[in-house]
Amino acid sequence: MWFYHTCREFGIEKANALNKRAIRSLAPIEIKRVKKVLGIGADEIGTFEELKDFMLEALEMILPNSVFEKFRFQASSKDRLHWEWEGGDCFAFKGMKQIGIIDGYRCGVMYRIGCWLEALGMKYNIDPKIDKCIMHERGACLGDIRVIFGD
Repeated sequence: MWFYHTCREFGIEKANALNKRAIRSLAPIEIKRVKKVLGIGADEIGTFEELKDFMLEALEMILPNSVFEKFRFQASSKDRLHWEWEGGDCFAFKGMKQIGIIDGYRCGVMYRIGCWLEALGMKYNIDPKIDKCIMHERGACLGDIRVIFGD
């Protein structure tokens, strides 16, 4: 509803920009809190396997069960995390479509995961590159995040 009212008050572009600023500023706080709850020290995520496990635990902690059970996030190779919304069931897509602004919505869900990776000091590439809602544009929201360890 925050997004809906911001959009109505200021327009879709301003709502998208404010949403991304809020996500970017919240990500380091979320990561710090999750690490604390999980008992993970500052430099304890040094391998792909540790990152994968951390991300899964973080998503499970933060996403409601009704959302988490529909989101597939798994290692697809030694440096890639694959994501997919089961049955096209992304909560953001459904919500933005319901309030009639899906055409202008810029994905905040995968942006948040990217901000988490940045807060962890990780270098990564997302394929496909996401701007608008790819569920809306392509009929499915899925892709890979290649994590780059070392220089």
